[in-house]
Order: sequence, then C-alpha cells, then structure tokens
Amino acid sequence: MNIKDAKVLITGGNSGIGKATAKLLKEKGAQVVISGRNKDTLQQTAQELGIDYIQADVTEELQVQQMVKEAKNKMGGLNTLVNNAGYGYISRLIDIEADRFTDQFKTNILGATLCAKESAKHFIDQEYGNIINIGSTSSLKGSPTASPYVATKFALRGMTESWRNELRPHNIRVMQVNPSEVMTSFADNRVDQNVEKKQYTEAEQQTKLRGEEIAHTISSLLEMDDRGFITEATVYATNPKV
Repeated sequence: MNIKDAKVLITGGNSGIGKATAKLLKEKGAQVVISGRNKDTLQQTAQELGIDYIQADVTEELQVQQMVKEAKNKMGGLNTLVNNAGYGYISRLIDIEADRFTDQFKTNILGATLCAKESAKHFIDQEYGNIINIGSTSSLKGSPTASPYVATKFALRGMTESWRNELRPHNIRVMQVNPSEVMTSFADNRVDQNVEKKQYTEAEQQTKLRGEEIAHTISSLLEMDDRGFITEATVYATNPKV
C-alpha cells in the first residue's frame, strides 16, 4: 500500500513500539490515531507527534467498539490496525497467581481479538484492510519462568494464522511481527515480584533493539504492494551485548 493512503489505529500507542510506529508512519504521510488506557501519556504522545488519540481499554468490548468507530470518524476511514496493546507477566510455574495469569490473557488475547473483530467488520465491508499483530519471539519458543507470557504469544500466533486464512478472500492482509528483546518500558511490566527489574547497560543500549526497528518492520510490511504480503517477520538484534 501507499503509506500516504494509510489510516492507522495503533493500540498501546502511547509508548514503546506503538509510539515509535505512530511517529514513523506519521512522518511518512499516514493518518494515525493511537489508543491506550493512560490518558496522561496518550495526551502527551499525541501532542508530541501531532496526532489524535482515543482513551480505551481493549478488554472492554463496548469501549473497543467506540474506539474503532471514533478512529474511523477522526480519519475519514480505517484500513490498518496495529494490535500492539499488551504486557508480560513472568513467573515460575509454582508461583503463578491465577488472577494475574487471567488478567494477562484478557489484555494480550481477548483485547487483541476484540480490536481485530471490530476492525475486520469494517475491512470486510470495504473489501480491504491490514491487521498487524505484535507478537514476540516468545511465540516461537518457550522460556524458563515465562510460561504465562509465552502462552499468550503462542495463542496470538495461532489466532493470526486463523484470521489470515479467514480474511484473505476479502483482500485483508493479516501479519505478525515477532520482536526479540526491545528496550522499552514494556520490560518493566514483565517483572514478577520474584524477578529483579531489568537495567540496561550502556553497551546494551547501543546494540539491543529499540522501538524504531520494529516500527521500520511494520512500515515495510505495509508498503509492499497490496497484491502480496509477508505473513510473519521476526526481528532480532544483530549482536546484542548481553
């Protein structure tokens, strides 16, 4: 697609990958609306980037319905959803707390589903659209102490494949981006009470992935001519200083 024709809704767009993606797509000429739960950071990001925002909780279906409707109104249409809202709950198996496990599934899986559901209704009507789910390399392999988070990303990858097969006849491209470790505030959300918070060294800050690399990947996926699409893109740091 021509990025200048893109009308993009980015969930979790007030920081990290979502913010970097909003910034890049806006610079390339796209119309962009971001959403999130934190009104203060949404307002700050929207003002900084010169874009619109919508406060919404992706786990609440009525709020998602209103979010998609409002995004369409703000941009005079909608043809791209970046399903980015999510967080990580990391815990050893023997320490998993049922409520925290369930809450993460509500955001990472139910939230992504509700956003895709409402966007797909519009995309099917217009026989065109793009859905990009932000997964993780944790959707490809398991990791010690990470089973709650890994489970959500494995599920998201399966849903992405299912939606892709369902929506291709309507000229809707469904794609997934799998970043490895990205230096964003998301890392702070991943921490369980039994795990020490991650602090990046100066060397790591020079070599690990940033939100900008994932934004570049998202933009590249969208910019391919609409007759084709890349189903999945996995992004690793070339030589991270661990």
